Amino acid sequence: MTQITAQTSSPSPKDNADLAALHKSQNAVVLLSGGLDSVTCLYWAKARYASVTAVSFNYGQRHNSELVAAKAIAKTANVNHRIIDIDIAQLGGSSLTDHSMTVPDGDTDKFPSNNHDDSDVNNIDNVDNVDNVDNNAIPNTYVPARNTIFLSYALAVAEVTDANHIVIGVSSVDYSGYPDCRPEYIAAFEHMANLATKAGVTGHHLSIQTPLQHLSKAKTIELGLALGVDYGQTISCYQADANGLACGICDSCVLRRQGFAQAGVADPTRYQSNES
Repeated sequence: MTQITAQTSSPSPKDNADLAALHKSQNAVVLLSGGLDSVTCLYWAKARYASVTAVSFNYGQRHNSELVAAKAIAKTANVNHRIIDIDIAQLGGSSLTDHSMTVPDGDTDKFPSNNHDDSDVNNIDNVDNVDNVDNNAIPNTYVPARNTIFLSYALAVAEVTDANHIVIGVSSVDYSGYPDCRPEYIAAFEHMANLATKAGVTGHHLSIQTPLQHLSKAKTIELGLALGVDYGQTISCYQADANGLACGICDSCVLRRQGFAQAGVADPTRYQSNES
């Protein structure tokens, strides 16, 4: 039941009803960063599964404000929340963990989503393959192997919480070109997960769910608002200050700002400057 697997035919209403009933009896683990995408996934999972555990990581990121936001979001959503300490910062290689590196300003012309016209946003076949993305366009905010590390921990949490599903907010549409956001990667990790775990080899199938994989930022916001998300609680900025105020100019801030504008929704983000 991998979410990105192509369907040869549309499921019948009965099949959909049976699947929905099955999900209501299952548990899920959600990767919760405190940002826009992850909180949308959290509320999506809450509406779908019997029980949800949110997992956040203190991995040596530049600021702690996103963890403060994640705690508040999990409390509002009334879900179990685990914060796991891992020190990715000691490895270096990313401006999100290495203070000697500069977080680049957002350059929308380099975003892979701009390789597609507007019709592609609604065409899954056209946005699945992003192998044509220029490696030089991948910003230094990419944290080496981060999603693999995070998903591995989430996989362990799924086993101990008897969860069938891990939910992650990756997207092939509005993103900065990170290789560990691609559908091919998610499919490969799910395959590995079912080979490498007690749950997988004993018939307790584990799936990686990516509800935002083919949604633009605007569509993600629309989905979240329909689910009751308060985006004013979220922090997406790569270099938010100690008070959780966003810079307004990094990749993440630019994508977020564009999303609210395209959705026709007031941006609730608190910025460091009224001019941002």
